[in-house]
Amino acid sequence: MLRILIQFAHPRYEDSIVNRRLVEAVRDLPFVTFNDLYESYPDFDIDIAHEQQLLLGHDIVVWHHPLYWYSCPPLLKQWIDLVLEHGWAYGRTGDKLTGKRVFNTVTVGGGKQVYRHEGSNRFTINEFLRPFEQTATLCRMNYLPPFVIHQSTQATDVMCNTNAYVYRDLLTELASGEADWQEISQREYLNIHQYD
Repeated sequence: MLRILIQFAHPRYEDSIVNRRLVEAVRDLPFVTFNDLYESYPDFDIDIAHEQQLLLGHDIVVWHHPLYWYSCPPLLKQWIDLVLEHGWAYGRTGDKLTGKRVFNTVTVGGGKQVYRHEGSNRFTINEFLRPFEQTATLCRMNYLPPFVIHQSTQATDVMCNTNAYVYRDLLTELASGEADWQEISQREYLNIHQYD
């Protein structure tokens, strides 16, 4: 089994029904390490060496966060700035993350229709996530499409339960090592069938 590290960053986790259900659905999987950044670093004083060791011990990294002003919450941005050091994660001698797979799991308040060129947000979710994709590319990682939950602020129990099941099933498939990586990398979202 491949090992999955979930780098979870939600400053208001207690208020997010959708994220609570997602976390509850995958936290107990034996191949998942759940790392709650706001729980671990409420003062933003990130233990860089510890975080780098976590990365080294896993094959797949998930940046799990709500979309805050078209990006991630500030602690995850600080984590990226500090942990992915030059000479370690990127640069001429920075090769520690080479070949690892990474993707974003994001919850978004708006519907898919507002995240398109004709919509009120003018860009797609994938376009807003380009800095994460480029970060992965710079670190020689393989960036996968995101797992996206739209209209998270209007979530029903059925929606939460369905997404939690799909998330758990996806992580299990990825960890099996038998996933069709070529097909997966061509998707718009990892859970695209929910929006077809």
